[in-house]
Amino acid sequence: MKKLIEDCKIISNKILKNDYRIIVFQTDQIASMVQPGQFIHVKIANLNDRILRRPFSVCDVSNNGELTVVYKIVGEGTKVLSELLPGATCNLMGPLGVPYSIPEDGEIPVLIAGGYGAAATKLLASRSSEKGLFLIGARGEQDIILTDIFENLQFDVRVATEDGSAGIKGLVTVLLEDILKQKDSELSKYKFYACGPRGMLMAVGKILTERGLDAELSLDHLMCCGVGACFACVIKVKADNADGWRYARTCNEGPVFKASEVVLDH
Repeated sequence: MKKLIEDCKIISNKILKNDYRIIVFQTDQIASMVQPGQFIHVKIANLNDRILRRPFSVCDVSNNGELTVVYKIVGEGTKVLSELLPGATCNLMGPLGVPYSIPEDGEIPVLIAGGYGAAATKLLASRSSEKGLFLIGARGEQDIILTDIFENLQFDVRVATEDGSAGIKGLVTVLLEDILKQKDSELSKYKFYACGPRGMLMAVGKILTERGLDAELSLDHLMCCGVGACFACVIKVKADNADGWRYARTCNEGPVFKASEVVLDH
């Protein structure tokens, strides 16, 4: 899949909520090529002593080349990124990775997100002709984001928090289990997607595969090079060999994998 490297100006870089930020880049061609679930690799300006790029899922793109990313300040890189003003330039590589597949006519998407995993599923929701369900879970209300966007896209938004500060009290898997109470004939119309913390994705994958269902999981493991050269981002996937599994690089064989193809107990 073709990827580009471009110097892109920042159009805006604003507070979304608490430590979450939403940044918009002006690209020449990258935005027009992005598919739902893909990511970009960003060389952050003013971070000269750190040579590695940072991977960010693409939240949205526009027809005029704008590319939107939602990120959380969690370390030096994202702190420096949050301080960049409109007009500053970052070097972007992308789009990268295997995307989600768009639901076919008649398939109802069920998007399952943990925290800012919501951002990686927004473009998928926008491009789905069928409007389905958006399940989001987090530790508390402070990490529930973008629900208004999904509501505007006419998705049925359901929320779970571990501390009960928003939605039901519990994990997002409780919301999923509630959907799975339906008859198999009803469940066959759904297509499941997920993005979030690794533990959540493993749990979602196990729940669905044990019911004979599948899902597309965005396993955006820790990445360094972003192009498949360093093998720092590997996960175990099933394979026809003596061990029954092999390592797959999430940056170029993923980040989207079918749950049925992933070794879910690691």
